[in-house]
Amino acid sequence: MDPWWNPAGEDQASDRAHRIGQKRPVTIYRLVAQHTIEEKIVVHHHQKRDLADSLLDGTDMSGKISTDDLIKLMSEG
Repeated sequence: MDPWWNPAGEDQASDRAHRIGQKRPVTIYRLVAQHTIEEKIVVHHHQKRDLADSLLDGTDMSGKISTDDLIKLMSEG
């Protein structure tokens, strides 16, 4: 299996395997050969996750904007 460029897509696929009527443990293996483009993609995934975690750490983005302000933003344009 080739790694996807979007790590959220892979996470969604593995989450789906865990919840579709599955009653037994699910193990997901990711085999990546050294010195390949796939290895670079996996490193890129880790960097993207680390960046997102550092930006969102300690924040509750849903509480930062009021419902009225959100409606205004969606209706502008």
